[in-house]
Amino acid sequence: MSFDPALDQTAHRPWSLPERPWVMTQSWHDLLFAHWRVDEHRLRPLVPPAFNVDRFDGSAWLGIVPFTMRHVAPRGVPALPWLSAFPELNVRTYVSPRDGKKGVWFFSLDAACLLAVLGARALFRLPYFAAAMRVTHNGPSVDYRSRRRGGAAVFEATYELSGAAFVPQRGTLEYFLTERYCLYHVDPLGRPSRLDIHHAPWRLRPARAAIARNTMTDGLGLRLEGPPLVHVAERQDVVAWWPKRLRA
Repeated sequence: MSFDPALDQTAHRPWSLPERPWVMTQSWHDLLFAHWRVDEHRLRPLVPPAFNVDRFDGSAWLGIVPFTMRHVAPRGVPALPWLSAFPELNVRTYVSPRDGKKGVWFFSLDAACLLAVLGARALFRLPYFAAAMRVTHNGPSVDYRSRRRGGAAVFEATYELSGAAFVPQRGTLEYFLTERYCLYHVDPLGRPSRLDIHHAPWRLRPARAAIARNTMTDGLGLRLEGPPLVHVAERQDVVAWWPKRLRA
């Protein structure tokens, strides 16, 4: 299947596309969205004061999202197989700045490509970490293993589809957790920036997930309680813009 970021589909976006040109492509494959309800007061000290912690039905949410990256390349540059495809796993919550454009705040992003880790840290100030990762497909199941260098964070899970695909509708929890068209970060001086992205509406599927080991939030001092809400998405093609500095 060819790369298709669906730039002609924009009605689903909560705001219009940026006027400046996009600069990067990515494809996300075999995503597991595993989400836990978390007390906002536990997250608030972990999120910079420039952002409000976003809530749904009175609760904040924390997500762990393992997937495989492909087609990672600057605009107009062919994707290189040895550099443009690798597993990645992020730990995230949901925030909004003063202008109200709700997005993602990453606590960590683990990746199996050291160059991508170094590049993202230098260019985007994102908390990337190098990890040893393995993704194996066993029929309908995906077996995902990740261990950060030094063993500080480990995630081991097997997941598979368990229902028909659906597009999340506005106002639902699934829409709140997935339909996010930007991410936020801060520089060493605490100044916030927004990185916009675009893709087609998410097509989620109900899923089953067996999480054998998960220490991804230990370094945050967060204990995740109970089984997560899980969904799977098979593919999403994405374009991204260069970050834009926000008013503090």
